[in-house]
Amino acid sequence: MIPEELYKRRRRHNNTPSSMLLIIANFMVMAVAISLFTSCDHINWLFWVIMGFLALYNFFNIRRNREEYTRVIIIAYVIGIILMLGVAYYWIASQNC
Repeated sequence: MIPEELYKRRRRHNNTPSSMLLIIANFMVMAVAISLFTSCDHINWLFWVIMGFLALYNFFNIRRNREEYTRVIIIAYVIGIILMLGVAYYWIASQNC
């Protein structure tokens, strides 16, 4: 028989670092905000409110887990933000109007 420990689920995502969860959450929130609050010629004010709350969430999350953010993780985080800006520009600019 298969031992129980083999497929035992881990509690609270113990195997995923909080820095990776933060990057994934950033991409998901930004994708939803772009799809809901942007159009060809207008960016709704709610988009900027959501981005402001996302920035606050990032600030407090990084501040809370400061010891986890090494130089490599900070570089990955900055690359993730640059990619998010690129995705936002591409998504808004490529809409067929």
